[in-house]
Amino acid sequence: MSERMRNSFDSPEIGDDGGSGATGQSAPAFYTNPILDRDFPDPAVIRAPDGYYYAYATQTLRGDDWINIQVARSSDLIHWDHLGDALPEKPDWALETQDFWAPSVIYDGSIYFMYYSATPDFCHHHEEGHALAVATSHSPEGPFVDMGRPLLLGAGFEFIDPHALDDPATGKHLLYWGSGFEPIRVQELGRDRMSFAPGSEPIDLIWPNGENGSFPRLVEAAWVVRHGAYYYLVYSGDNCCGPDADYGVMVARSESAEGPFETLEEVKGVPHSLILVKNDRWLAPGQNCIVIDEGGEFWIIYH
Repeated sequence: MSERMRNSFDSPEIGDDGGSGATGQSAPAFYTNPILDRDFPDPAVIRAPDGYYYAYATQTLRGDDWINIQVARSSDLIHWDHLGDALPEKPDWALETQDFWAPSVIYDGSIYFMYYSATPDFCHHHEEGHALAVATSHSPEGPFVDMGRPLLLGAGFEFIDPHALDDPATGKHLLYWGSGFEPIRVQELGRDRMSFAPGSEPIDLIWPNGENGSFPRLVEAAWVVRHGAYYYLVYSGDNCCGPDADYGVMVARSESAEGPFETLEEVKGVPHSLILVKNDRWLAPGQNCIVIDEGGEFWIIYH
């Protein structure tokens, strides 16, 4: 699904009416949600040098075959063609599990880097933690090849939902992640983008409010985009799944990509920071990305 975005600090909510919106040069004048009507969770979209938009998503079972990381392509953000599996070969450290999700891809001018979540085999056996992983490709559609080891390994699910950003102000390569009832964090990556910068430390950005606080109680799925004087951190939270899911998308802003961030709730004095919420038709919108089309319009694409 997708929506054209407004500035939520000027307008408290973006509704999902499943309707239409004027777009930039690269998208049709109208769209109807869902734009991709099949299992395609945790979408992350980039615009490649070939002019196409590439969308990456969590694993799915198609027929009798698992697709580890889904990839699709579009010329207009509305009509999508499935290209298959962007990660056709499992990493050696996760051969027995089928648990690959929430990919994020960034291009450095020659190589595409995919950051994704996975469950290592040894954690799968002992019901322990999840990991952040890195894979590379010379093509946006893949195949991506894992670097051979996890980037970060947690005791639970705190190291999931990665998002990579090249800070236009400082030139730093940054990686955001977070869940597991812990904060969303950011840390500088090294030049190779496959390790953290020497001497860098993770920085806490957004904390859950706690059971007695206002929405949310869990935060994850960060995506950061710069617009004007601010960096906007759009993130998801609360219960993602099941018939009682209360998942939603929130927003915070900062003058620095590394924070401190102030939430919509804090800036506007409103009860929560939600910009996308469930309604009578759609349940648990979330795990989004932000895309800027060639006409300069901002889009939020989510499941």
